[in-house]
Amino acid sequence: MEPGSDDFLPPPECPVFEPSWAEFRDPLGYIAKIRPIAEKSGICKIRPPADWQPPFAVEVDNFRFTPRIQRLNELEAQTRVKLNYLDQIAKFWEIQGSSLKIPNVERRILDLYSLSKIVVEEGGYEAICKDRRWARVAQRLNYPPGKNIGSLLRSHYERIVYPYEMYQSGANLVQCNTRPFDNEEKDKEYKPHSIPLRQSVQPSKFNSYGRRAKRLQPDIESYVCRMCSRGDEDDKLLLCDGCDDNYHIFCLLPPLPEIPKGVWRCPKCVMAECKRPPEAFGFEQATREYTLQSFGEMADSFKADYFNMPVHMVPTELVEKEFWRLVNSIEEDVTVEYGADIHSKEFGSGFPVSDSKRHLTPEEEEYATSGWNLNVMPVLEQSVLCHINADISGMKVPWLYVGMVFSAFCWHIEDHWSYSINYLHWGEPKTWYGVPSLAAEHLEEVMKKLTPELFDSQPDLLHQLVTLMNPNTLMSHGVPVVRTNQCAGEFVITFPRAYHSGFNQGYNFAEAVNFCTADWLPAGRQCIEHYRRLRRYCVFSHEELICKMAACPEKLDLNLAAAVHKEMFIMVQEERRLRKALLEKGITEAEREAFELLPDDERQCIKCKTTCFLSALACYDCPDGLVCLSHINDLCKCSSSRQYLRYRYTLDELPAMLHKLKVRAESFDTWANKVRVALEVEDGRKRSLEELRALESEARERRFPNSELLQRLKNCLSEAEACVSRALGLVSGQEAGPHRMTGLQMTLAELRAFLDQMNNLPCAMHQIGDVKGILEQVEAYQAEACEALASLPSSPGLLQSLLERGRQLGVEVPEAQQLQRQVEQAQWLDEVKRTLAPSARRGTLAVMRGLLVAGASVAPSPAVDKAQAELQELLTIAERWEEKAHLCLEARQKHPPATLEAIIHEAENIPVHLPNIQALKEALAKARAWIADVDEIQNGDHYPCLDDLEGLVAVGRDLPVGLEELRQLELQVLTAHSWREKASKTFLKKNSCYTLLEVLCPCADAGSDSTKRSRWMEKELGLYKSDTELLGLSAQDLRDPGSVIVAFKEGEQKEKEGILQLRRTNSTKPSPLASSTTASSATSICVCGQVPAGVGALQCDLCQDWFHGRCVSVPRLLSSPRPSPTPSPLLAWWEWDTKFLCPLCMRSRRPRLETILALLVALQRLPVRLPEGEALQCLTERAISWQGRARQALASEDVTALLGRLAELRQRLQAEPRPEEPPTYPSAPASDPLREGSGKDMPKGLLENGDSMTSPEKVAPGEGSDLELLSSLLPRLTGPVLELPEATRAPLEELMLEGDLLEVTLDENQSIWQLLQAGQPPDVERIRTLLELEKAERHGSRARGRALERRRRRKADRGGEGDDPAREELEPKRVRSSGPEAEEAQEEEELEEETGGEGPPPPLPTTDSPSTQENGLEPALGASSGSSGPFPTLTPRLHVPCPQQPPQQQL
Repeated sequence: MEPGSDDFLPPPECPVFEPSWAEFRDPLGYIAKIRPIAEKSGICKIRPPADWQPPFAVEVDNFRFTPRIQRLNELEAQTRVKLNYLDQIAKFWEIQGSSLKIPNVERRILDLYSLSKIVVEEGGYEAICKDRRWARVAQRLNYPPGKNIGSLLRSHYERIVYPYEMYQSGANLVQCNTRPFDNEEKDKEYKPHSIPLRQSVQPSKFNSYGRRAKRLQPDIESYVCRMCSRGDEDDKLLLCDGCDDNYHIFCLLPPLPEIPKGVWRCPKCVMAECKRPPEAFGFEQATREYTLQSFGEMADSFKADYFNMPVHMVPTELVEKEFWRLVNSIEEDVTVEYGADIHSKEFGSGFPVSDSKRHLTPEEEEYATSGWNLNVMPVLEQSVLCHINADISGMKVPWLYVGMVFSAFCWHIEDHWSYSINYLHWGEPKTWYGVPSLAAEHLEEVMKKLTPELFDSQPDLLHQLVTLMNPNTLMSHGVPVVRTNQCAGEFVITFPRAYHSGFNQGYNFAEAVNFCTADWLPAGRQCIEHYRRLRRYCVFSHEELICKMAACPEKLDLNLAAAVHKEMFIMVQEERRLRKALLEKGITEAEREAFELLPDDERQCIKCKTTCFLSALACYDCPDGLVCLSHINDLCKCSSSRQYLRYRYTLDELPAMLHKLKVRAESFDTWANKVRVALEVEDGRKRSLEELRALESEARERRFPNSELLQRLKNCLSEAEACVSRALGLVSGQEAGPHRMTGLQMTLAELRAFLDQMNNLPCAMHQIGDVKGILEQVEAYQAEACEALASLPSSPGLLQSLLERGRQLGVEVPEAQQLQRQVEQAQWLDEVKRTLAPSARRGTLAVMRGLLVAGASVAPSPAVDKAQAELQELLTIAERWEEKAHLCLEARQKHPPATLEAIIHEAENIPVHLPNIQALKEALAKARAWIADVDEIQNGDHYPCLDDLEGLVAVGRDLPVGLEELRQLELQVLTAHSWREKASKTFLKKNSCYTLLEVLCPCADAGSDSTKRSRWMEKELGLYKSDTELLGLSAQDLRDPGSVIVAFKEGEQKEKEGILQLRRTNSTKPSPLASSTTASSATSICVCGQVPAGVGALQCDLCQDWFHGRCVSVPRLLSSPRPSPTPSPLLAWWEWDTKFLCPLCMRSRRPRLETILALLVALQRLPVRLPEGEALQCLTERAISWQGRARQALASEDVTALLGRLAELRQRLQAEPRPEEPPTYPSAPASDPLREGSGKDMPKGLLENGDSMTSPEKVAPGEGSDLELLSSLLPRLTGPVLELPEATRAPLEELMLEGDLLEVTLDENQSIWQLLQAGQPPDVERIRTLLELEKAERHGSRARGRALERRRRRKADRGGEGDDPAREELEPKRVRSSGPEAEEAQEEEELEEETGGEGPPPPLPTTDSPSTQENGLEPALGASSGSSGPFPTLTPRLHVPCPQQPPQQQL
């Protein structure tokens, strides 16, 4: 049996070559170089250099092809023989009316062909049965013994094969069962292959009815049996469906029991059909046309499905084993497609081609001209095929191959036994098998021996490329086979007459072409003789090729000329012999014929199909045919007199052509003798360079091969020219002197060797004399240098002059180096001496280290050692002091000046420049200057300014010196900053946009509304930061107290004038409360940037400008201080707090005068002057001055009378019964702290900075009713209650204006405000606006208060330490206050984050209204000092029962 897939053993690998770039540049030369090794294997693989990667030039979109169909088990020769045998048996049984079913034996299909063959080899059926050798047959079929398989094989043979063999042997009417397969259901039915040659006999179609003898038909009179020649018993006569002969069913052997059903043929017809010869085997063309993309998709899908894994992961070994298993199988029919022999002229080569169709890039141009380009290689100069004019497809023009897995190319050799080269452009590998040319005939013999049936029908089967045979089978018969896997980018070369085959591992694209070299010519001649014996057509005429090359010998390569001469000599001798035989036959007629102009089919020998060129025999009477001179007896039966010779050259012309070839081939020998004499100087005369160049030029012109002798000549010329060039450079270097390039100098030894080299060259050069002269000069200089070195110590000048002379020679002398070292030593000692000299400038540490490093490379001597020791000692001391100074500069613990001065004094004695010592000296000088500055500033006429002290502290901290005065200055600066911070907390509101100095100074630009407003907005955005710019004070002016006071006084006047101007300007602006306003260019603008309009707008009492009530801080109506704890009636409206100052006019918290005086006392204790202190003193003096004038005005007779009348009115209102509380308001419990407390019990600290307003979060639940009560009282308010004469009103209004400009809270301001309010009608619109704003605020405050309380409860539940709730309720907190308690403010911020901003939006940064301060009437009325507490809120009054409200009174 044939080897299975598991038994396939891969043959050994073929040789693989990896040429260098130098070898790769000559393709045919490299192939000739590796031929002795590679042709022993038949094929070889070549890997180009890694960076040789030609671009793929095929136009992929236009590339379309139709592949061939390949059925794998039909490719293998032995498998095809078996299939042909099975087809014949199947045809035999089909004729008998049965279909072939192949039985299974031991779980495998029975090989009927091998069974039949073994039975024949063992002596035939009868002999085996007689000797009982069926067990031996089973053993030869590789079945296991002992299972009675022999008997089973005998049964199958008798049932299936034996009847067919009997028919084949010619026996007639053998005993056989015409229905041998009716009861064999387990056998496998055999279906013939679907190719046409296997369908020459169509399967029978059985009738559905029983067959009747045609004798029974009434239109036929009588029939006769062919066996017994009788016509009786016609109901038992059978009619053959093939030839219409008749047979009795009982005359047949064996006799038939009844008329068979279906088609029946007689034994004669069966014999004729089975002996019909098979048709020639070949490949079918597919019906579908593919593109590269569609074919690739099909191929990859087939492979992935077949192996059930991605295509790139299938091992090549697995594909190889599976391929040979499928090829050897008769059971599995696997069909693949192969795009083979695609013409590159039609579809385009995969390599770039230089033609006029498209422009090539430089890279493509390089590959288009490369010798490894398969379009170029066949027509290279050393190639034989370049002398054939025709484009022979597949030989001179490449063919393309598009493969898929299992697609194969069968065993074959190339046309004319030429070389072939295959390049795999891309894709999966291609597996090759090769057999060397020496084993070609052996391979043919093995294949003919194993499959004689195929070669009987097709003698030239191996030339059809349609037959494979397992390499293991060939190797088992002694045929040497090698293999290789060709990967993308690799070449495979096949050598002359080397059989090769293979298959593709997957989807790939390859290109192949033939080529012929000089060594192929003998093989080409033998191939023509082989073709003549096989009667095979030639692709081209070998004789024509030889003669064409011989006609132009000067164009031939020398090796090719020699090979052509040898081949033509043999050809001429053979032609003489053949023409002599023609004369002996009596043929004397001849005529010249230009055979190369005839088509090949008109000059082919009718006997052997050889293409004639030198001569041919023709007949006048038979003009349609001719023969070569080897078959002169096979032309025709005509007389010799009618036959004539057609020749291309006469026998005299052929030797002349042969002589020209000889001259060309032997011209190299003549030239070689000349070169040999010149190089060996055989005649004793050296040739000149010109003569040698002429010999080299002759070799180039006559295209002599690159032989060893030519290489020697080229090397000699190159060496001689290099010597001449070097000698000229040496002479020109001496002439250039010190300006020449030092890198070109040669040593003395090299000069002597150079001279010897020139003397040894086989050519004459006149530069030898110049070189000898230079050598003599150098030797003289060497002697002089040796004498100078022997008499050391010599003077440095002498040594330097010698060194300069040596440099001018252009040759390095050994003594020159010693001279150089002595000169360097002297120079170094001089440098050290100059550096350490007392009068010299101090050198740096880098200079010292450089000298030490340089000293290590100079020539050693005692003087050098001593100088190095001194340098090292000095460097060690200097580095130690430098390190000490570095520690002083970098240490955290600073040293006093005395310590640093001692270090500097000691380091002054070291003659080295020390950077750290210098830095320490500079730091000490700066420290002394700093101490002097401190003494000067501390002992001046005035206290030092804070800026000066801060500058001194900053400088002192940066100094690396310990300074005792620094700690004192730092303490003074810290105290000054503490005072400034306390003053800022006192005056500035939370997140104020003003600085402390700006608040304390007068607002000099109060007269410009736009300037003032824009500056306030700039401060809000953080764009404006100048403190004293408006007062016109520079930094130097701030140091002079007098300048500050003068500027402050001038600022007061400017502020007053400016506010008056601003009031006049704002008074002309239309009121937002008016029902209709006229268009005006001057319109009020709120701090939000919008125009205030409608209800909710408020007018500032100072600047008279309008603002949105929701954008600014507004006063509370009933939060004014009371002169007594007893609440006054609600109708005393002049005591209601309706005074409103905008944030532009009220810039600070306006603390009380007592608080400011405490700050001044603390300021007096400071040893530092601050600009804010000077401004605070001026502000205090201004406030006290205003207070004095205010008290004087209040104490006047007219004002005193008015105040008395106002007091009487208040007492009368107190005596009136209170209005009853509406029943809808519930009373508070008696223990309510807000009810029991009075204004005297509230903390005074909340009143000083204007924060006495009750926090809305802590108002009792019934407090909202006071606002409703006030709203109900608005219609009853009337006034004025006092009549103020103009003489009294004007001074009071002026005082009120100046008091509002002060950033200080004074009681007199409130007294004057109430007096002025009583003297005019109540401002009902403002009161109503304030009530609405307060209602909206309380609504939002309650929501925030409840959320804050929930948050505190959650905190208490988590175990945190909560604050005392009673204390929290007692501590008032104002929502609009700019200075709330830090903790509560933080809680509110956290609350807003938790609630997501629930409630009304908070107002802009608020300021305290002056209405929240203590009542200013008490000092004027002489009230006791104990009645200065704030008014209680309206809430306690609403929580106690009150009588029924009296009728409305006119106030």
